[in-house]
Amino acid sequence: MRVVEIVERKRDGAKLSAGEIDRIVLGYAKGEVPDYQMAAFLMAVVWRGMDDEETAQLTDAMVRSGERLDLSRFGRVVDKHSTGGIGDKVTLVVAPLVAACGAPVAKMSGRGLGITGGTLDKLESFRGYRVDLTTRELLAQLERIGIVVTGQTKELAPADGLMYALRDQTGTVPAIPLIASSIMSKKIAAGAHAVVLDVKVGAGAFMRTLARAKELARLMVAIGKAHGLEVTAELTAMDAPLGRAVGNALEAAEAIATLRGEGPSDLREVALAAGAEMLFYARRARTRAAGRALLEAAIADGGGLAKLRALVAAQGGDATMVDDPSRLPRARRVEELRAERAAYVARLDAAGIGLASVRLGAGREKKGDPIDHATGVVLRAKVGDRVAKGQVYAEVHRDDAPGDAEALDLVRRAFSWKSERVARPKLVLGRLTSSR
Repeated sequence: MRVVEIVERKRDGAKLSAGEIDRIVLGYAKGEVPDYQMAAFLMAVVWRGMDDEETAQLTDAMVRSGERLDLSRFGRVVDKHSTGGIGDKVTLVVAPLVAACGAPVAKMSGRGLGITGGTLDKLESFRGYRVDLTTRELLAQLERIGIVVTGQTKELAPADGLMYALRDQTGTVPAIPLIASSIMSKKIAAGAHAVVLDVKVGAGAFMRTLARAKELARLMVAIGKAHGLEVTAELTAMDAPLGRAVGNALEAAEAIATLRGEGPSDLREVALAAGAEMLFYARRARTRAAGRALLEAAIADGGGLAKLRALVAAQGGDATMVDDPSRLPRARRVEELRAERAAYVARLDAAGIGLASVRLGAGREKKGDPIDHATGVVLRAKVGDRVAKGQVYAEVHRDDAPGDAEALDLVRRAFSWKSERVARPKLVLGRLTSSR
């Protein structure tokens, strides 16, 4: 069957066979299917969806487009993945902490999608950090220091790597079958034995409602279980940014502060919850509570920070930036936004802050755009905080880009105020595991 016929069948709502999915996915990986046909196929999936069987077949085709690693010689290897949010720098905190507690961590991360930031972009704030490790380099580093955080290698799920980049530029990111297959194909191909998923819910996430987030979580857990992985999906709130920093170097600095025991409480809590689950699956802790205690000890004794330093150095980055975050990229100017009256922060629109960050240059407007690692937003007040008249509630770190004025306006409009006390929002909204 011609590729255009497969596109037309999905456009018209038909269920595709495994052979049809193979034809378009494996053909795209080989360069036989052009971008414009794959873009049309992706849009058809956005509009018409895929059932569980089709999604499982799509995931399997992505895995079979390349190698599947065997990491059994390293013991129980664990991985963690977030579906993407604003200010989400959890990997920079939890991966070193878990590795410091003796569990090997092998993670393939991505770049920013839409208004959400990418782990690789944040790690590249450390001058020289390499995100293009080969499979051989990945394995050697995992054996040497017990942690790897790199980009998707050319050998592992290459079809997904190509599709992932195309989705960001064709308006085809927020489709549950595409998100689930993309995430799980990387996890399966990378060889981890267990995966902890952080499924974001809210205005700053691809899943805006709890119902859709639960559906995505259910599907990913099912895919992982079918491929022999243990999987937990945590549903966490993303109506407001996570932590206070939004922007690559700013988030790297906040991750370092968290590893020193000085970070914001919401970031710390999400990292500890994910890390405890990872240590439990890695058989490094008999209970999740025991895992959490190990992580807290790794913060207190500096083990997590030392492992981040080792990670950055191993991948060619300037590890002195871990010890002295002031050496990370810094914007030309910092503009302070001050409260016009005393009030409580009633709402903080994550999407508005994320878009402001993109306008400042911290994200990409289109595929291949360079990013400015120094720019972004620091939130000096979060939902539930009381701000006095004239007090700084946000800092905008900018480098005199064309979008600065719009960014400033977006940050101002992201804050909603009330004169009465406001309850702080719930952070963890639910949990699904492969064992239930």
